[in-house]
Amino acid sequence: MKNYLIPGLLSGFLLLGTSVAALFILVSFMPALAEQYYNPIFRAEDDRNWMFYAHPFILSFALAWFWHRFKGQLEGNWLMRGIELGFVYMVVASIPAMWITFSAIDVGPGMVLSWVFYGFFQSTIAGWVFARTNP
Repeated sequence: MKNYLIPGLLSGFLLLGTSVAALFILVSFMPALAEQYYNPIFRAEDDRNWMFYAHPFILSFALAWFWHRFKGQLEGNWLMRGIELGFVYMVVASIPAMWITFSAIDVGPGMVLSWVFYGFFQSTIAGWVFARTNP
């Protein structure tokens, strides 16, 4: 339990902080990309906003399970192991999910690419936490 709970929570809070920071960075430094979120395909209602704040924890616990199961396959120091986890997540989850998203929903390639790289960034941070707390 300790192998999942502490790293998952720590990673979840860290990813929540980076998610909020990324939101402000997006609005400040990439306003054209941020403006795409005013597209009607995105929900503007408040009834599901909590999901944005729950997502880092869902991702963290899923990656904590994956880390516990496959950490022996990731080689190198803690930095490289975290980056490798990020790369695996990007290739296995982000790229296929964004491929279908781009093909089915009216979003631009810049937005889809930003989501792919953001997924890599998030999973790399989680990997660094796991490599330090549950080597």
